[in-house]
Amino acid sequence: MIHKTLFAYKPSEHEKERASNSYLMSLVALVAGLPLPIMNLLASVFFYLGNRKSTAFVKWHCTQALLAQLGLFFFNTVGFWWTISVVFDGGEVTNHYIAYMITIVGFNLLEFIFTLYLATQTRKGNHIEMYFFSDITNLICKTNHENTI
Repeated sequence: MIHKTLFAYKPSEHEKERASNSYLMSLVALVAGLPLPIMNLLASVFFYLGNRKSTAFVKWHCTQALLAQLGLFFFNTVGFWWTISVVFDGGEVTNHYIAYMITIVGFNLLEFIFTLYLATQTRKGNHIEMYFFSDITNLICKTNHENTI
């Protein structure tokens, strides 16, 4: 699901820290607004907007973090509104609902683990790419890293 590649240059300590923070923003937002799926996405959007004119390394990782949050946002939003309908509108707790909730809890747990790993590795200056999201990030940032380690 993730793989390590070479980046075009060796990032400075400041770049490593800012790139690492792009992943940690979603975790900070998770603590602040746990039940609202939009909070993680907004934190990533604001961090991206603040760093979109930054160096290639920082911009690339901000973009990848934002895309990963955007992908998860849609699953979390469905689960959030489905839960609201069950709690407040007298909706039924079906097997489909339980299966969906177990699935998105698994997705969120996996994303949490990957976020910690990506933040740690990026802080060390390693360029880690997530499958699917890295391909889109490369298109957006107009970079292609073919040197897989």
